[in-house]
Formats: sequence, C-alpha cells, structure tokens
Amino acid sequence: MNTVRQVWYLPILGINVPKIIFLAALDKGIIMAARSLLEVELNRLRKELALMAARVEEDLGKACSILRSGDEDLITEVKESEKIVDALQLKIEDMALALIATQQPVARDLRELITIFKITASLERIGDFGIHIVKAGKKLSRRPSFRAIERIELMVETGQEMLKSAFTAYLVQDVDVARKSAAMDDIIDADHKNLTEEVLSLIKRHPELAKPAIRILKLSGYMERMGDHITAISEGVIYMVEGHHENLNRKEK
Repeated sequence: MNTVRQVWYLPILGINVPKIIFLAALDKGIIMAARSLLEVELNRLRKELALMAARVEEDLGKACSILRSGDEDLITEVKESEKIVDALQLKIEDMALALIATQQPVARDLRELITIFKITASLERIGDFGIHIVKAGKKLSRRPSFRAIERIELMVETGQEMLKSAFTAYLVQDVDVARKSAAMDDIIDADHKNLTEEVLSLIKRHPELAKPAIRILKLSGYMERMGDHITAISEGVIYMVEGHHENLNRKEK
C-alpha cells in the first residue's frame, strides 16, 4: 500500500510555500533576531566595561601622582571615582545576569558573560589598591626624596600597561595578547622582591625611617597583588576564547 504524504501549503505573498519550509524559515528568523539582540546587549556590556577599565587605569595614574604631591584635590577625585567604579561593577553585573536570564546564551557567549564577572571583580580590587596608594600618599608625599617611592611608581606604570594590554586582549579576543600581558607580572614580582630587600636593609641602617618604610612595603605588596588580578583578567580571556582554564600566574606553578 502506497502512503501519500500530505504537504500543507501556505500562501505567502501570493506564492504557495510548503508549511514545513515556512516554519523552518520562521524559526531561523527568530534565532537570528535573538542573536542580533544578544549581540547588541553584549556590545552595551563591553562599552560599560571599557568605561570601568579606563577609569580604574586613570585612577592608578592619579594615585601615583599623589605619592609625590599629596594633592588634596586629586585625592578627592580618586575617592569619588572609586564610588563610580563600584556603581559600574553593580550595573555591569546586573546587566550580565539579566542577559543570561533572558537570552539563555550558550558556548562562547556564555563564557564571555562569565568572564565579565571575573573582570569586574578584578577591576574593583585594582581600584581598591589605588585607594591604598592614595592613603599612603598623603603621608609619603612629605618625603618626596624617599627613593623607594620610585620603585612603587614603576610598579604602578607596569600595572597600567598590563591592564591596558589585558583589556585589549578581551576586546579583540586575542589569547596571545592576554599571555603577553600576564607575562609582565614577572616585572612587578621582581620589583616587589628587590624593593622588599632594599627597604628591610634600609630599616636596619636607619631605624628612624621604619614607619614610612613599612608603608612602602605594604604598598609594594598591594602592587604585587594588583599584578595577580590583572593576570586573572588575562586568564578569563583565554577561557572565553578557547573554553579552558589556564593558569598564567607563574608563582603558583
């Protein structure tokens, strides 16, 4: 017995189109529209994240200037900027959560959203380290000739360069740039080690300098951890692009 398969036709713009083809095209259109909306929202997130990263990097530079000048206006600027950074973190994370809930992203899109949470957390911590510099700067600026300050400045500059590179790696989704950024953490680690040795030696020779010297040691420790947080951003980029976790922190290997 021959079975006759029935095919229902729908008139579309005066043309009879098989129902199965029409529904498939409709589904494809819905998927493309959803993809388009997801991409629009991801771009919004990227822009907000770029604003947060730029502000944190700029605040690090201002904090470094305060080490020398003790400028009260600059101190106020950095403290107010920290509040904006904290607000941006909450805004970005809320946007990312909403996107996960409403768009149900998968694969690389989902990994990017997970990475965004990692980046915002790291940026917020880096911003906190900038505040530590500001607080120490109010007192260390009275000793502008204190040579150890120069090493802190170099560590901050390296951190700024690392941060720019790591965030560029995120924007262009380039794992090689991410790895190069993380490699610069070795410079900060070496500076931290050398500075620690110098300061401890200084305290032995000049006990009267112990108080400012200890402040410098604390700042150096903050800068060392800053490098670790920027490295974490680079690790997030690799996870986002390649889908696996890679430890770029050589101290832990």
